[in-house]
Amino acid sequence: MDSVLIVSNTNTTMGIISSMLQSQAFDRIVTTQDGSEARRYLLDGDFDLVIIDTPLLSELGDDFAVHAAETTNSGIILVVPVEKLEDIAMRTEDAGVFVLPKPLTPESFYQAAKLLMATKRRLAKLEEENRRLQRKLDETRTVDRAKCLLIERLKMTEPQAHRHIEKIAMDSRQSRMEVAEDIIRKYGE
Repeated sequence: MDSVLIVSNTNTTMGIISSMLQSQAFDRIVTTQDGSEARRYLLDGDFDLVIIDTPLLSELGDDFAVHAAETTNSGIILVVPVEKLEDIAMRTEDAGVFVLPKPLTPESFYQAAKLLMATKRRLAKLEEENRRLQRKLDETRTVDRAKCLLIERLKMTEPQAHRHIEKIAMDSRQSRMEVAEDIIRKYGE
C-alpha cells in the first residue's frame, strides 16, 4: 500500500498534487496545511512519500523536510520557488530531500515521485538483507560462544563441539541457535 502525506498552504496546490497522485495508484493520500500537524501525522503513521509545498503556514518547510527525512523512511519531495531552489537545495539535499522548483510540471513531478518510490523499495530490500545478515551474524556469535563453553567445560576440541551442536540440532529438530542458547544457559557463567 503506497501512502502519501501532502503538506501545502494552498488548497489549489494540494488538489493539483492529489489529482496527479491518484492517477499513480496511491492508496492513501493525507493532506494538511500546517507543519506541526504534519509532524503529528508522521508520528502516527508511516508514509511512503511526503510532499511539501513551500512556504507553509507557520514555517518555510525546509526544516520539516529535513526532520521528515531524518526520522522516517519516506521519500521526501520539497517544492520551492525557483528563486530559492539553490539555497534550499544546499540546506536539505544532504538529508536526502528531493527538491523541485515551482511551477511544478506533471512530468517532473511524476519522475521525482517514481524515482523516490523506486529508491524506497530498493532501500527496503537492502534493509531486509541487512537484517538477514545481522541474524546470521548473531547466530554465528551465539554458536561460537556455545562452542567455547563446550571446549572450556567439557574439554571438547573445536570440531567435537561443532559436531555436538550440529548433532543435537538434527536429533531434536531445533536450530543451531536454539541448541547454542540451551548450552549457554546450561554452562554459562
